[in-house]
Amino acid sequence: MRGLYYDGKTAVYREDIEIPKRGEDRSLIRILLSAVCSTDKEILKGYRPDFKGIMGHEFVGVVEESDNESLIGKRVVGEINEVCHECLYCKSGRPHHCANRSTPGLSKDGCFAEYMTLKTENLHIVPDELPTEVAVFVEPLAAAFEILEQVDIKPGTPVGVLGDGRLALCIANVMHYAGADVTVVGKHPEKLKLFEKIAKTTTEHMHEGYEVVVEATGSPDGIGIAIDLVRKMGTIVLKSTYADKANINLSLIPVNEITVVGSRCGPFEPAIKALTEGAIVLPNIEKYDVKDWENAFVSPAFKAGFEF
Repeated sequence: MRGLYYDGKTAVYREDIEIPKRGEDRSLIRILLSAVCSTDKEILKGYRPDFKGIMGHEFVGVVEESDNESLIGKRVVGEINEVCHECLYCKSGRPHHCANRSTPGLSKDGCFAEYMTLKTENLHIVPDELPTEVAVFVEPLAAAFEILEQVDIKPGTPVGVLGDGRLALCIANVMHYAGADVTVVGKHPEKLKLFEKIAKTTTEHMHEGYEVVVEATGSPDGIGIAIDLVRKMGTIVLKSTYADKANINLSLIPVNEITVVGSRCGPFEPAIKALTEGAIVLPNIEKYDVKDWENAFVSPAFKAGFEF
């Protein structure tokens, strides 16, 4: 099969990859559409130095083989953390941090290929009325919904979203959906236009501006700016992942009694519901053939991906 393989140094388009065997409690999924995430780009910069394999973790596919026969022929999206259910974290209600977890495109073969396998329990059926081109946003949107699981966002809460890229747009939409008073702080006026219906926008960095700041710049500089933007005794939610290290004045966190929350994957159900109801509308994905992966990785579109 065709796919995009990371060899430990760079991505390589291949046509000689074997179709995977599904194994027990797993499903074989034929990929319809997969999407490029900032994390995929960071892998090429050394973010996961021990990883070798097929890249990608955001997808919509059709189940062709499964231990759950009711899934066969269904379009699905999938949660990316495959967990053991036996370790301390699984047994204490923190399965996303399973000590033995594996993650497509980060520690095992992912979805930038014609087929992939995933634990059957990780799959969610895509409603018939939800187009594939929209359903592909479920995974990144779920990561934005995770913030609502971690932080008490009441209607009217002043929330600053730091960043003007793809992840920031998902987050701003979810914060708006929750009724927050949202301001997006970005660098690019042309990108900020995408946010105007759901948030105030600015390129200025004020001090102590927001009760909650969500850092989604994808840059090591973001946390320092977030510390400037958040109010004393406020909350910073860190969403960015990157290969580089950040250089910040950590003393400001205890002095100003700032709460810092790391935030990663999130619940699929509210993301599917919001997209299906049209409560959250995101720009169209730009489709590429996987052999044209280099152009997809540098595309300025809101989201680029591979159609199979």
